[in-house]
Amino acid sequence: MSKVYFSTARAMKWKYDDSMPGKLERLLENFNLQNYFEPKEWVAVKTHFGSEGAHRIVRPVFLRKVVDALKNIGAKPFVTDTVRIKGLDYLEIANQNGLNHLSVGAPVILADGLYGNDSIIVKAGELISEIAVASVIHDVPAMVVCSHVKGHIQAGYGGAIKNIAMGGVSSKHRDCGWKCGRGAMHTIGEGKLIWDKEKCEVCHQCEEICPLDAIRFEDESNPPQPPFTKGGLGGFSGKLFTYKEEDCWRCGRCTRVCPSGALSLPGDDERFMCSLAESAKAVLSTFNKGKVIYINFLTEIQPECDCMPVADVPVIQDQGILISDDIVSIEQASVDMLIKAPPLPQAASEEKAIVKGEDILFRLSEKPYRIQIEEAERLGLGSMEYELIKI
Repeated sequence: MSKVYFSTARAMKWKYDDSMPGKLERLLENFNLQNYFEPKEWVAVKTHFGSEGAHRIVRPVFLRKVVDALKNIGAKPFVTDTVRIKGLDYLEIANQNGLNHLSVGAPVILADGLYGNDSIIVKAGELISEIAVASVIHDVPAMVVCSHVKGHIQAGYGGAIKNIAMGGVSSKHRDCGWKCGRGAMHTIGEGKLIWDKEKCEVCHQCEEICPLDAIRFEDESNPPQPPFTKGGLGGFSGKLFTYKEEDCWRCGRCTRVCPSGALSLPGDDERFMCSLAESAKAVLSTFNKGKVIYINFLTEIQPECDCMPVADVPVIQDQGILISDDIVSIEQASVDMLIKAPPLPQAASEEKAIVKGEDILFRLSEKPYRIQIEEAERLGLGSMEYELIKI
């Protein structure tokens, strides 16, 4: 049975040791990082840089504590994530959200390069035969996965598995494009974006959220130049929907923000959850045993991913911090805590009349998110049985 160490978010005493940063320091000390990492060893601190408008990420103060703890044992850490929008823009977003060398005490770099295609093809599994693992994550000998636990409109739950399954791979590869990138998990088949002209309200939200400018609404009298393809005329005057298929990453953001359901990508929930586990296994296969640990931050638990342009209010109160060397155990422990916590008022949880004891993540998303954890266990990544040790 794997051990999961936990410190609560509650502060019961008026002293630093009872603060969240202080508790994280104590967690890291008790976890004995020297058992996993060696002096002078490069260690990737994998996190999510957030997005413009989504500020509920793992805070810089916590990442700094992780970096300092690694430095204290002589390791050489850096903070990293993969490209989710254009590379230079993503570094600006990271800085805007407080993630830079000055704040975290280590270099902040893009794991798959400025163009998001610096990756290595790795064998995956039955659903996705191969995946493009970001070159930095592929090559680095050790990693600390720092995950902000939250809901997700497609995955239902976003924690350590999703952090490396999606965040440890590139959106595209130099040779095979999106089909061996994270789009291979988001969609099935050819993954062509489908536009329903009758439903389209021409709100432009899809155009605004696309990280690659692959969607446009153009005036019919001045159509765009190739290689844009005509999507068809909608039930509106003087506008033409265009879609640059070869540039699309199949991230699905446009389909999630569309208020009228006019956009869709072919997909399957169960397949998506299982492919997350396959991708996570592929990423972890590039590390030797005992070289990856996981820290889950159950703080500011919002209903949506940190990659969206907003951050809704938390649906439950902060629970605390978990740390383990078993990705399945820490995910199961996180989910168990979320279900036991009472939902907060004035949040999405109240709108759906969710009560304590209900599976809050499933109620919010209606996605079978537990499959990703169950499949990860089936693939041998860890155990759903765990011992919770309170620090």
